[in-house]
Amino acid sequence: MELPAKLAALTVVLAALILSGGARAGRDVEPLRVLFVGNSLTDTNDLPATVAALAKTAGRELAYETIAPGGFALEDHWNQSDVHDALATGDWDVVIMQQGPSALPESQLNLRTWATRWADEARAAGTRPALLTVWPESYRQAALPDVITSYRLAAEAARAELFPAGSAWLAAWRCSPRTVLYGTDGFHPSRLGTYLAALVVYGRLFKAPLLSPELTPAGVQAKTARLLQASAATALGRKLSAARRCGGA
Repeated sequence: MELPAKLAALTVVLAALILSGGARAGRDVEPLRVLFVGNSLTDTNDLPATVAALAKTAGRELAYETIAPGGFALEDHWNQSDVHDALATGDWDVVIMQQGPSALPESQLNLRTWATRWADEARAAGTRPALLTVWPESYRQAALPDVITSYRLAAEAARAELFPAGSAWLAAWRCSPRTVLYGTDGFHPSRLGTYLAALVVYGRLFKAPLLSPELTPAGVQAKTARLLQASAATALGRKLSAARRCGGA
């Protein structure tokens, strides 16, 4: 091949690389679009906004919509049009769903049944289904392992991703039993409880590192933030050294 022809071919290759790189960069700046479906356990302290704030701190972007009327189970959502209509748009990358603790045998069956129905509908719309593990009321705190099992089994049955916030709560209490994760009513999360759940959602959605001072919200002590970040990482199955497992520096 003569030199001008070689240069022309090289120019074509470089142009293709530049264009493909530009396309990748364009995709990188597009927000991840997440539909949150649940009840007041999601709505209290605005869990989706907390996740979006964590993402923004790390230079990522989350676009979201929340459908979370108080007291709703997934069956209740099925009997109304809001979530069906939202999924039908095909606008969502992920739908993250929760209902109450669902620890009792009949409640576990209910969760599996309706999580599976919603997961099938989400996939048909091109959306990845996911479940957010929650927690029981404070007077039933001993039931938390049953809640964790219920959501895990439901996620497996529905072939849905699992966001194990309840497991992160358990990990935090194992390290520091007095960590205040409940709000004043003993069921809805405190701001720390929402922050811990948000770390789990953020870490899994973006496959992002969690042990970072940059992810410490205003008003939260560094030691407490390290504990909650380590607890979220533990719940997500990330390997931590023994020294860091409970928030050690």
